[in-house]
Amino acid sequence: MTTKASIVFAHGLWADGSCFNKLVPALQAEGHTVASSQHGLDSLAGDVACVTRSIDHVPGPVVLVGHSYGGTLITKAGVHDRVGALVYIAALAPDEDETSQDQQNKFAGTPVFESLDISGGRIWLTQAGIGDFCGDLPAEEQQLVLATGAVPVPDLFSQQVPGTAWRTKPSWYIVANNDRTVNPDLERAAAERMGAKTYAVDSSHVPMLSHPDFVLDVIRDAARSLTA
Repeated sequence: MTTKASIVFAHGLWADGSCFNKLVPALQAEGHTVASSQHGLDSLAGDVACVTRSIDHVPGPVVLVGHSYGGTLITKAGVHDRVGALVYIAALAPDEDETSQDQQNKFAGTPVFESLDISGGRIWLTQAGIGDFCGDLPAEEQQLVLATGAVPVPDLFSQQVPGTAWRTKPSWYIVANNDRTVNPDLERAAAERMGAKTYAVDSSHVPMLSHPDFVLDVIRDAARSLTA
């Protein structure tokens, strides 16, 4: 008897768990238990703890999937002993001696950061910046992303907790060639550094929304590696 891997998703900035809604039904239909962490972007430690709770809640083995800052979260939470594979989607993946910001500082900045609003103790994505975040989505989907995304505290990328799961666990990485939020050169370098099985797609920062079938095939590949 085979056991299907569980899939746990971790979202990034200006997103929530619903950003994976185009992936979840197909994976459930194929027999996977799926959970999408709903962390609040209040602190790195708190967000990692939220992802870890989702891992604890589902049966193992587990494929952890992280988008953008969610890559930092799966890098930390992925040291959990039931996590067997990591899938990074246009994601950060800091090493043990790096913060998310340290990793970003090694590469040129991207246009989205020119269109942010820092107010109320949070960093807000703006109407002017939504095209740099998810410009290959239809206009109505872009507005839905803008309306539903969680909003980070300003120092989130400078916080640190231990854990570098990609040092010891197999990884898959999706590079978004047209990304204007995370530098695609960062993505390619991160994938190379971790020795990930690497895929590239001509997408904005949100390939799970603009190219869901492509992303699903990568997740399926990772899940097959854990079939017992």
